[in-house]
Formats: sequence, structure tokens, C-alpha cells
Amino acid sequence: MNKTIKFAILFFISNIAFAQVLVNKKGSDYKFTEVKHLDVNPVQNQNRTGTCWSFSSLSFMEAEILRKGKGHYNLSEMYIARNAYLPKAINYVRMDGHFNFGEGGEFHDIPYVIKNYGIVPESVYSGLQYGSDKHNHSEMVAQLKAMLEAIVKKPQGGKLTTSWQKGFKSVVDAYLGELPENTEDFKFIVDGKEFTPKSFAKFLDLDMDDYIEITSYSHHPFYKPFVFELPDNWSFHQVYNVPLDDLMKIAENAIMNGYTLGWGADVSEKGFSHRNGLAIVPEEPNSVKTRRSSEKFFDIDGEKIPNGFMQPVEEKWVSQQERQMAFDDKETTDDHGMHIVGIVKDQDGKKYFVVKNSWGDTNDLNGYFFASFPYFRYKTMDIFINKNALPKDIRKKLGL
Repeated sequence: MNKTIKFAILFFISNIAFAQVLVNKKGSDYKFTEVKHLDVNPVQNQNRTGTCWSFSSLSFMEAEILRKGKGHYNLSEMYIARNAYLPKAINYVRMDGHFNFGEGGEFHDIPYVIKNYGIVPESVYSGLQYGSDKHNHSEMVAQLKAMLEAIVKKPQGGKLTTSWQKGFKSVVDAYLGELPENTEDFKFIVDGKEFTPKSFAKFLDLDMDDYIEITSYSHHPFYKPFVFELPDNWSFHQVYNVPLDDLMKIAENAIMNGYTLGWGADVSEKGFSHRNGLAIVPEEPNSVKTRRSSEKFFDIDGEKIPNGFMQPVEEKWVSQQERQMAFDDKETTDDHGMHIVGIVKDQDGKKYFVVKNSWGDTNDLNGYFFASFPYFRYKTMDIFINKNALPKDIRKKLGL
């Protein structure tokens, strides 16, 4: 069964047909009911790659296509990754290697690629040219990094030749698939019609100027854009900055008005567990434990406390200052890109965002999990959103 349909039916059956509820994991005492759920494509699997930014952003774009009534289209994550590698490498060389180069990226890389190179379906460009049916970029990235480290040393007469970019692209093409120099020469058929990558993007009605990134940090003025200081922000792109309460308002307002959003967040916290289908910030840290930990569920006085992954617990309500401190001391880092597609609430009325991940169908929620509002407040790096989803008062303050 199509997982989009399967998940929608799960919500329908749980909340209407039998007045039942969702659980995050088999045996859990949590009881979740739907507040809002938006139509999205099936969960994908990035496997052994650092391309969550491409998977989450394209999942978001696919939802935008659905919202516009254009239907279901499975877009190529590796077409995006392939076309981002060379400009990323050029920046690395221009900075004499004093810059980040790797598999990672940011949400704004998708508008950059689609504006310059268009987009294609997964069926046209799978990015699997290395004898596998699952994505794994370990060997390719090792070669690319070694190549760039040699190039920045300018081994040939103290300057670069005209061939290094061609050599770099040949490695990417060997693993992900060759593409014509001119995107207008790349022709493919979808539903009986011939497209190029740019004409296909136009057909899908994707206007890249509609999409922005928003964050909330007090080391820059609010309601102004700034260059986000993240290692994977290779293009020095600017994001909009708003107070934390506005960020929450934007996210909830978007979902309730039919817009999904890309979510960049730290997933290294003890309270994050894709396996358990939850991301929470418990007031009592010992109410959650790491997978390999021998910790027991007891507080400092030896009293037994609840397992926060199996029953509701009190959560910390994070302030702007606490959020900023976690960013400044590197407790909060730019770990993972995901896709927020809905809202649920538990039996105590607490709200959670429904998050579509890109780690395959690997938990009891078929690849989804629920992130509490406190977790979102604390660990969100940024969101990727259609600017038309913003409340009017905040749009005005941002000058949009």
C-alpha cells in the first residue's frame, strides 16, 4: 500500500472510525489524537549518506506540489546533491580549504539548484550508479575530499589548472550519473510529455522565491536577516530571525493552514529517539535514557520515576536565553533535516509536531515520530517555509 495512504488511513481509523488513538510505540501509555495532518509522499531512506537536507527539502517540495493540486511526484534527491557538489567544492578551494566540505547542506540549497538546474523525477535520475540499490556515498566522498585537499595545495606551479573542476565532476558523475553540460539538452518523458529539468520545475509550479528560512537566536537583531553561522552553509545564505514565541506561532500557524515545513534540528539529545517515535525535553533528565545506557529510571533520591518514552512526563519549557546558551556552547548543533507534516496532542492536551523522517520505515510509526513543542522550542536550528504561510503581522515585521 502507498505509505501516504496508509498513514492517512491510520489517522482516520484511530480518530474517527473506532475512536481509538495513536501510540508512539507498541506498549506505550501515550495516547495521541490528531489535530492536523497534511498529505505527503511516502517516507524515503537516505541510508548511508549525509543528504538529509535534500530528502527533507524535496519531501517538503513534494508536499507543496500536492497542496497546489498538481499530484504526487517523487523528485530526485541525488539530482539536487549532484548539482550542489561543484559549487560547494569551488567555495572550498576559494577559501584555501579553510571551509567545510562534505555531504551536508542546508534547505536553501534546493532553491539554488532548482533555479539554476531545474529538477527531475527520481525515475529519471536515481543517483545509484555504483552497484547498489541503496544510497551510500562513503567511497565517493572520500575520493572528493582527498582530491580537494590536494588541489588547494596548488601542486602544479603554484596555481590551479583549468581541468580540476572537470576532474571533480567526473568522480561525482561516476557515482551518481552523468548529466549534460547544458540542462536544455537533458530531455525526459513524464506522463507522455517531454520536459527538461527547468521546464519540469515550471510545470510543477515551483517558484523558488516563495521559500525562506527562519530561525530564532538573540545574537542577531530580530526581524532582520543574517548569515547563519553553520558549517554546512557553504553559500553564506541569509535566514530571517524572529523571537522564539514568533517561531512557534509561525510553525503552528503553517500546519493549521495547510502548509508543511522543513525542520532543521539537533537530534543528539537523550530525549530524541526515532526508535521510540518521540522527541521530548523531560524536566527530569533521568526519565529518558540512551539505547546503550545502563541507567535505570530513578531520581537522585533513589525513587522510581516514569520512562518518558513510554508514558507522559513533565517537560521543560525553554526560554529564549536557554535556547541561545545551548547554541553558543555547542550543545545544540546542526544535525538533521526533517519534514513537519502535522500536529497531534496527547491525553494531557500537550501538542507535538508530526515529523516525517528519512530513515526508512524503521519504527512503529512507519518512519514518522512526534516532536513535542518544548523540544521544537529548544532544538530547532531553522525552518524552511513558504513565506505565504506566515501570519500577516510577522510578514509585515520581516518586510516580506
